Amino acid sequence: MDPLRFRLGALVSALVLAAAGGWLWGGAEASIHTYGLESFREVGNAFLLSGGSEGIVAVGTDPAAPASSFIKFVNVTFWRTAESAESHAKMAHSTGLVQAILFEAADRDNIGGSAYGGQRSICCTPDLAKLEGCKQGEVIKRPSSDDPDWPVVIDTHFSANHLSVKLEDEEVRITKTGMYNLFFISCDPKLRGLAMSGKTIWKNPGGYLPGRMAPLMKFYVFMSLVYLLVMVIWFSQYIRFWRDILPIQNWITLVIALGLFEMTLWYFEYLNFNSSGVRPVGITTWVVTVGAIRKTVSRLLILSISMGYGVVRPTLGGLTSKVLLLGLTYFLASELLDIAENVGTINDISGKAKLFLVLPDAFLDAFLILWIFTSLSRTLEKLQARRSSVKLDIYRKFTNALAVSVIASVVWIGYEVYFKATDPFSERWQSAWIITAFWDALAFVLLVVICYLWAPSQSSQRYAYSGEVADEDDEEAQSLTKGPDGDVGMVKIDKDRNAGVSNAFSLEDEPEEDKRE
Repeated sequence: MDPLRFRLGALVSALVLAAAGGWLWGGAEASIHTYGLESFREVGNAFLLSGGSEGIVAVGTDPAAPASSFIKFVNVTFWRTAESAESHAKMAHSTGLVQAILFEAADRDNIGGSAYGGQRSICCTPDLAKLEGCKQGEVIKRPSSDDPDWPVVIDTHFSANHLSVKLEDEEVRITKTGMYNLFFISCDPKLRGLAMSGKTIWKNPGGYLPGRMAPLMKFYVFMSLVYLLVMVIWFSQYIRFWRDILPIQNWITLVIALGLFEMTLWYFEYLNFNSSGVRPVGITTWVVTVGAIRKTVSRLLILSISMGYGVVRPTLGGLTSKVLLLGLTYFLASELLDIAENVGTINDISGKAKLFLVLPDAFLDAFLILWIFTSLSRTLEKLQARRSSVKLDIYRKFTNALAVSVIASVVWIGYEVYFKATDPFSERWQSAWIITAFWDALAFVLLVVICYLWAPSQSSQRYAYSGEVADEDDEEAQSLTKGPDGDVGMVKIDKDRNAGVSNAFSLEDEPEEDKRE
């Protein structure tokens, strides 16, 4: 067996065993949430502003020990409008109540009361005060069954007709691991237009990373190491047999390098976030861009292999412009989607990417899969017709691996939808990192399979295009270049010239090619 193939096979086994052994799991962290004059929004009978949602792990319950897991309020200031201040001018010295409510997701039903105006009431009204015994003008809350001191409520009153008031800097110790939510709420109808500035620090002993992100930092360390190992093994073989290197092996080298670069950048991006508590837009955008390039080149590599590039055809010919156009479109769609999902994201319950960003990415992936398997089918037919047993065996293995990866992707998408649908409040945040990690692991395993099948060796030329048939009239290049009217597009030319009709979305080649072979 070829040494490179043996080593890569062992590497895949090591990856599976490490993942199964739970090596990738680590502790949860938290982050710094900054508010810059953010406006409250009206929800039911309250004015509300979300302060963040994160999973936090508690490392101890001894009240005498230094606080290691906590949420701290720093320079949190509330601002009201001049009209609001005037409406309170004739009232008592303390006017306009604003409350900070901190609670665990499991206790979310302890916030709010009976239906009010067709939806659950947040604030206590005169009727609810009689019904539930709450205090009128304040948020309705009931003690947690686990800890009577929770939910934590911090009250702040405006003074006289002052336009601003600062919430007292306070540190809330976390003694129970869970998903914590912070809301700033006002039940005073005269505080319409309320805004807030300042920051809150959500921290564990290990740093500032949000709960679902913390395990990913270790995951990216692991992925960087396995990519580096593949790079060392592959490049050693590449240098050793550089005289026999095929063009497709150059592209494989590029994908390995991009994968290593991306995983390393993600690790350092998380490391910076963990140490500073902030996530600069520029750094995250750069990492996301490298990832989008890697995903695009990987997909174009698989498409080119499926078309028989370097095996049944020396070049892609007329297909080159189409493949590049598809690659550019996919890069843009992937870049926009990844920016929406990652740039500026610090909450464990983050805003979902817009549907108009998800759909193009999903459509392009589906189109690529269709084109890849259509091309693979024709390449297998050509190799079978030419009785190229070595090449045919490699492509059959590649087809099987690709089919398994597609099936695994579909199954995982179904699981991901189920996971998110059954966990709307992210209470399973400790295992949510697996959703992201799966796609990177799957891409790596498929890349290892490609490296195994197209490993550089002294017999690499056995995979190469041998020119045993004349390909100057390659049908696939013809069918994906110009139609009878001179238009450029992916078309299948109808053999009936009188019809003059072409299908602009056909992925098939002309059937005459196989006859000539």
